[in-house]
Formats: sequence, C-alpha cells, structure tokens
Amino acid sequence: MLNDETLAKYYMTVGMECHVQLATNTKLFSGSDNDERNKSPNSVVSPIDYGLPGMLPVLNRKAIDLAIMAGKALNSPIAHVSRFDRKHYFYPDLPKGYQTTQMYYPIIGAGVINIPIENDKSVNVRIHHAHIEEDAGKLTHFGNYSLVDLNRSGTPLIEIVSQPDIHSSAQAKAFAMELYNLMTYAGVTRGDLYHGNMRFDVNISAALKGAKELGTRSEVKNLNSFKSVQRAAEFEFRRQIELLERGEKVVQETRGWDETKQKTISQRSKEDAQDYRYMPDADIPPVILSEDEIAKIQSTVPHLPPYYRESWKNIGLDSTVINALISSQLNAKLLQRILVKSGESVARRVGIWLLMAINDQDDGEDTTKAKGISITDDQFIELSQMVDKNELSSTAAKEVLFEMMNRSEDPRTIANEKNLIQVSDEAQILAIVDEVLADKSSEKAVTDLRAGNDKVIGFLVGQVMKKSGGKANPSLVQKLIRKRVQ
Repeated sequence: MLNDETLAKYYMTVGMECHVQLATNTKLFSGSDNDERNKSPNSVVSPIDYGLPGMLPVLNRKAIDLAIMAGKALNSPIAHVSRFDRKHYFYPDLPKGYQTTQMYYPIIGAGVINIPIENDKSVNVRIHHAHIEEDAGKLTHFGNYSLVDLNRSGTPLIEIVSQPDIHSSAQAKAFAMELYNLMTYAGVTRGDLYHGNMRFDVNISAALKGAKELGTRSEVKNLNSFKSVQRAAEFEFRRQIELLERGEKVVQETRGWDETKQKTISQRSKEDAQDYRYMPDADIPPVILSEDEIAKIQSTVPHLPPYYRESWKNIGLDSTVINALISSQLNAKLLQRILVKSGESVARRVGIWLLMAINDQDDGEDTTKAKGISITDDQFIELSQMVDKNELSSTAAKEVLFEMMNRSEDPRTIANEKNLIQVSDEAQILAIVDEVLADKSSEKAVTDLRAGNDKVIGFLVGQVMKKSGGKANPSLVQKLIRKRVQ
C-alpha cells in the first residue's frame, strides 16, 4: 500500500489524445447518415463503408469546415495544404483493412489552450496538432465470439493530440472538460459523451522527481467521461509507482478502463509508429485552402469559454461558479445577455441562481449533462428586481426560482400564488413590532438588548416574523426594533 511519502517522490506526466466526432450530416467519405444514435446495427452503412471493391471515397467538405472551426478554438493555425494517408493496421471493424487519416500533413497545427484549475489558477496545455480521420466501427464481445456494428465506421472525427503538459489527475479532468466546452461551443461536435462523440486516450507516466527523462508511459484508451479520465490517471499513476517501488519495469502498453472495478486492465503491447505503415492515399486529392477561406469560416465561430470568463471577471463570482455556468452554453449566453442588459449586480445574483438550478438538475453525472434553464432573461431580471425592492426575501426568491423552472410563469404571479410577497410598509410592521415588544414573553429579551446583548435581537425578529406570517421584511423589522429599544 502506497503512503503519501512514497507518492510524493514521483512526478506524474500526462499527454492526451481526444477523438472528436464531427457534427456533419453524412460520413467522411460516403453519403451514409452520420448519426448512429438509436439506430439498428449496420443500418447506416454504404458500400464505401463496407469497403467493397471498386468503391471510391468522396471527401465531405463540411468535415473540413468543422476542422477549421476547431482550429480557432485551439488557437492553432490551419494548414493551407493538408493530405490524407492510409494507416495499414488491422482493424477488425474497418472492412477495407486500413484507416484513412492524416499522418504527415494534418490540417490543424500546433496551438495552446488555457485550462482553469483549482483556486482561481490555470495552466497552459500545448496542442501538438489535430488531424482528420475516419472512425472505426464497434465490436461487442460475447464469450468466445464478437459481433461487429459498422454504423460508426467512416464517421468523421478530428484527433486532438496534446503535449505532455499535464501533471495531475485533476488537471487531466480539467483539460478534458475544457476541450469539451471548446468543441461544443464552436459547434464542432454534438458532444454526446454517452454515445462516444468525444473519447479520451490518456498517456500516463511516473518518474522520480528531478529525473531527466520521463518514465515509460501507458495509454488508457477510450474514456468517455471526465470522472473516468481523472480516476484512470490516478489509478495508473499509483500502479506504475507500485511497480517501480518493487524494482520492476513499467511496460509500454495499451490499457482499458474497467468502470465497475475502477481499475485499468492490459489490452495489448503498445505499437511503435513503424508498425502502422502509413502511405499517402492516392484516391483523395490534397485539401487546399486560402487564407480568406479560412478566415471566412472561422468568423462564424461563436463566443468561446475564454470570452465569458473575461467578461465575467468583475461581477463577483468565483471561478468554481463560473466554470459550472460555462458547462452549459445556453446558460452562458443567458447570463451574458443579463449582464449587458442589467449590469454586474443583477448578473451576479442571476449567476448564483443559475448555479442553484444546475445543481438541482444534476443527476450525479458529468457536467455535460447540465441543461439550459428555460427561464427567460426578463423573468430573471424581474425576480432580481423584486429582491432589490424587498418584495421577496432571498429564501422566497429561491422558492419562486424553482417553481419557475417547472412552469412558464412570471415570478410575481408565482410569488402571489405562494403568498411570498414581503411586507415593507413601515407603519404596518411597526404596529407588529410594538405588539411583540409589549408582550410579557419579550420582557427579558428587551432588557438584555438594552443592556448590550445584541444576540437576543434574533428572538425578537423571529417573534415579529411569526406574527406577520413570515411576510415582514426582516431587515426592516430589525431596524424598527432597534429604533424602539434604545
């Protein structure tokens, strides 16, 4: 069993590869439907996807456009000339016997993204490159036989390859989440993690701190949730340290993640580049792009997460709240509109309400499950104004908020229905205050308050609130009590 002292001797290094399925209508080289969700096995496959003899690929132009948009999100240059290659490696779920990819001339060059981490800090992770390729099909294993579903075969994707700039399991998770946000905000992918629209391969190594060389890496393949990225990185780091502490060597290999057992398992020895046998694809002409063409396509990319973080930095929300809000593009747009319409104070309050609504929707899964909130800008602003005017207490406003999530009704109507409107009429409240102060049960509290025991004011405020049916404005109640008890 590893102790903290042993763990502290080692340094984790992580590089990640992310497969991002592109949100095209059809596949990369055929006219087959590109949305395999809820489809019967092998039902959205063409002769090209089957790899039948004589079938020639036709490149999907939309996939190129989405890759160009992804390049902007990654702060990467787009190649004016990119080419496709054949990766001759046996894929049992790619019938033609090779994968079409971009080995030598990828479309997206080196970039960098800033990853928010804990305590308002961030880390830059460099992007080595990203290339377009076709996805493979899917195998389902049953004892001593396997079934193949080729619906996913030929799906266009970009593979984003990072530099080994990540040094903790928490950073690995944060990188995956930020990459998800960037790709979904840009409209590059549908972002359905459950159906594999984004999958993460995590390359992990452990080395003694101060070592000049990185340790031998293992690759954990096909992780499709942020939690599994973090847990797989942590488990694999500890597994490698245990081997090294026993004097054994870490083997370079490909491993899988067993979600049930929460551990990595060996799948195959890791191949070197020469094992893949890349060669130029003679059937697909080079992709040639002009600077004007690239700029025109990238001009359609909407605001990305860094824009919102910069815009919200002065509204008084901490980074944890901001990152939770950014997990939904709809909510980010909503809060930005409210900031522009009503200013920082209202935006701060609405931001906190949005976080409450997100948490109320949370089903224990990753933050990609967070939905857009179906409350309009004007309804949020009206609810905030009711708090500002002391018509609603903060507690009552929360109750109204959650009711607004369930039905399309304005906050005032809901507040009236629930009898939550706060009384702020000074004369009306003063009459109740006088009644409470004159009551024999309040005599000791009044005496103690006059003697300087400020804690007892809570009892007196509570008595007034009780007599008002909870409608009195608590801050006004306290003010009037202090005015009367001098």
